[in-house]
Amino acid sequence: MTLADSDRELVVAELGREPTTAEAALFENLWSEHCAYRSSRPLLSAFDSEDQQVVVGPGDDAAVVALPSDGDDKTYITLGIESHNHPSYVDPFDGAATGVGGIVRDTLSMGAYPIALADSLYFGDFDREHSRYLFEGVVEGISHYGNCIGVPTVTGSVAFHDDYEGNPLVNVACVGLIEDDDRLVTAEAQEPGNTLVLVGNSTGRDGLGGASFASEDLSEDAETEDRPAVQVGDPYTEKLLIEANERLIDENLIESARDLGAAGLGGASSEMVAKGDLGAHIKLDKVHQREPGMNGLEILISESQERMCYEVDPENVDRVQEIAERYDLGCSVIGEVTEGNYVCTVTEGEDQERETLVDVDAEFLGEGAPMNDLTMEEPTQPARDLPDIALTDAFEAVLSSPNTASKQWVYRQYDHEVQVRTAVAPGDDAAVLAVREAGIDAAEAASDSDDETGVGLAFSSGADPNWTDAAPYEGARAVALENATNVAAKGATPLAAVNCLNGGNPEKSDVYGGFGSIVDGLADMCSTLNTPVVGGNVSLYNDSPSGPIPPTPTLALVGTKDGYDAPSLSLDGTGELLVVGDYALAQATTARLGGSEYLAQFDGSDTFPTLPETPDELIETIAAVADAESTCATHDVSHGGLAVTLAEMVTADAGAAVEISGPNATELLFHEQAGRVVIETTKPEQVRDAFDGVAPVTQIGRATDSGTLSLSAGDSTIHVDDDTIAEYRETIGEELA
Repeated sequence: MTLADSDRELVVAELGREPTTAEAALFENLWSEHCAYRSSRPLLSAFDSEDQQVVVGPGDDAAVVALPSDGDDKTYITLGIESHNHPSYVDPFDGAATGVGGIVRDTLSMGAYPIALADSLYFGDFDREHSRYLFEGVVEGISHYGNCIGVPTVTGSVAFHDDYEGNPLVNVACVGLIEDDDRLVTAEAQEPGNTLVLVGNSTGRDGLGGASFASEDLSEDAETEDRPAVQVGDPYTEKLLIEANERLIDENLIESARDLGAAGLGGASSEMVAKGDLGAHIKLDKVHQREPGMNGLEILISESQERMCYEVDPENVDRVQEIAERYDLGCSVIGEVTEGNYVCTVTEGEDQERETLVDVDAEFLGEGAPMNDLTMEEPTQPARDLPDIALTDAFEAVLSSPNTASKQWVYRQYDHEVQVRTAVAPGDDAAVLAVREAGIDAAEAASDSDDETGVGLAFSSGADPNWTDAAPYEGARAVALENATNVAAKGATPLAAVNCLNGGNPEKSDVYGGFGSIVDGLADMCSTLNTPVVGGNVSLYNDSPSGPIPPTPTLALVGTKDGYDAPSLSLDGTGELLVVGDYALAQATTARLGGSEYLAQFDGSDTFPTLPETPDELIETIAAVADAESTCATHDVSHGGLAVTLAEMVTADAGAAVEISGPNATELLFHEQAGRVVIETTKPEQVRDAFDGVAPVTQIGRATDSGTLSLSAGDSTIHVDDDTIAEYRETIGEELA
C-alpha cells in the first residue's frame, strides 16, 4: 500500500512541497482506515456519548466513567476495546496476544490499573480444520498473555459462521480502575518545553506498516507475505510496564501518556501533541533499539510492543529513568514538546549532522484525512421458509452446535481469579467484579478484607453474527439489548458501553449498507437504554477471497450494583419457573426464527424477532427482581432460544419440569428474541407484580431435585438428564481434546 494520489495532492498542497519518504509513510499509516476512520467517522455521530457519569468520552486511549457514589470521593473505571483481526489471521498466537497487550496499555495511559479483560472471538465453520487451527492459536495467545500479566479474563463470547473463514475477528475489551481522580491522565500534551520519554521494550522491525496492513483486504497469501506486519509480544515486559506505570502515577510524574500502537512512535507522539494543539521535536536516533542498523523511518513507524510515550516535566526525568531502571525497562529521552510543527530528526554521516525526516503540522497529520463519500445499499430481510424438524432432533442439534455448546474449553484456559475480585466467574450471563483497591498490592489487600458492601461491576461482551447477518439493524439492536439483559440478570443496571464495529470492504455498497445498519441499530438501542457509548473501535476491510464477514457489532457493556452477590444461572430446585419478556410465548402465537441457531442448523429462513417496546423499563425491572431474596436463579434467553437456556440451567442436583403449549411449540422453544430471562422464584406473584405493565410473565413449570429436564412441547416430550446435556454441550471440548 502507498499513499494514494488524491491524498498526496492534499499533502503537497498543505506542505507546499513533496513529502519526504518518512512523511509519506506517516501519512499513509495515520490516514489509513484503521487510524482515520475515513469511511466510518461520518456514521459515528449516531452514538450518544454524554452522561453525567462520563468523565472522558471518545477520542482518548480509553474512556473514563465515574462509578456511582454517595460521597465526595470519586472512583473511576476506564473502558476500552480494540480489534486485532488481520494479525490474528496471519499469526493467531502473536496476533491475539498483542491485541491483549495493546488494550491493556491503552488502560495504563489513562492512569488506570487494568482489572478485567473480555475477548469476543469469531471464526469460520468449526468443522473446518483451518478454523480450528486459528481458534486454538488465538485462545492460546490470549491466555498466555493475559495470564502472564496478571489481568483476569472474565467474560467474552465465541461465535462460528462460514463467512469468517478467510478473516476471523479478535475483539478485546479492558476495564481499568482509577481510585483517585488525581491519578487521571490523558493523551493531551500539556506544556511546551516538557520532555518526551519512551519507556518499555526496545524498538525493532516487527509490526512495520501494521496500520496500513489492517486497512486492506486479506489476500490468499497473507499468512506468509504479511507476517512482518504482525507484532511480537512479550508479556513479561508488559507486566513490568504495568507495575512501573503504577509507580509513575503514584508519584505524579506523568503529564500525559500514549500507548505505542498503530503507526508506532509516529502515531503516539504526533497524536499527543495534536490533542494539545502543540508540536514536538523527536530525535529518532535517541530511541533504544533492538536491532542494529535501523533507519529513521523504521524507528518512526515500528509497532514493536510494550512501549509507552510519556510527557514529563524536565525536573522529573531523572526520577522516571530511575523507576524504569528499577523495573528493568528501557528508557529514552527522545525529544520535547514544542509550539511549532511535529518534527522528527536523525543524525546522519560521520559529522553527525541532524537530518529532518518529518516537518508537518501535527493536527493536519492526525485530522487532515478527508472522509470517504460512499454509497449504501439497504439490506432486506428474508421471507419465511421453515423446516419441519422433530423436537428431539432439533434439541440435540441446536444444543450441540459450537455456537451454543459450552465454551468451557476456552475460558478454563484463562486465569479469572488473579487479583481476587471475580465474584461471578466466566460461564454465566455476565461476570461480576468486586471494585476494591486496585494496583500492585490489591490481592494482598483483598485477602485481608471482609468488606462485601462495595460496588459490584457486571461485565458482558459479545455479538451474534447470525442475528446481524439476517437483519443488520434489528440484529444490532438485539446485540445491545442482550448485553444489557446479561448484566441485568445478575442484578446490575447498565452504566456505559464501548463497541468494536467490524465490517467488510466499505467500497461495496451492500457491505457498507449493512455496516451503516449495525451502527444505527446499536446506537438506537443504547440510547433507548440510556447507556452512553463512551468509546470504541472500527475495523473495516475484513474481506478475503472467500468474501466479506457479516457486519459484527461487538458491544462491551458494564453495569453496577450494590455488593457482589448475584443469582446463579444454575437451578436451585425449589422454585417456580417463569419466562419474562417473551411476547410470542405469552400469547402462544407463532414466533419469528430469523437469525436463530435452529435455522442455521436446518437451512431455513425467517424474519427477525420483534423486540420489546420499552426495553429500558424491562432492564431496570429485571435487575431489581434478580436481587430479590425470593429469586433462586436467573438466566438470559438468547442464543439457541428457550430450549438451550433451560438445558444450561440443569445441574446434577436440580432439574426442571416444563410444558410449552400451543401448535407452534418448536418456534417458541428456538426463537432468539433478545430481552428475555428465565427466573426461578419462590414468590411468582411478586415477579408478576413487578413486571405488570412492563413485560409479559409466563409460568412454564417448576424446578425439581431430579437433575433432569422434562420438556413437553405440543405433542412431543423429551427427558434428558444432566449427563446427557453435558455430552451434547461438549462439542468444542471433545473435538479439541
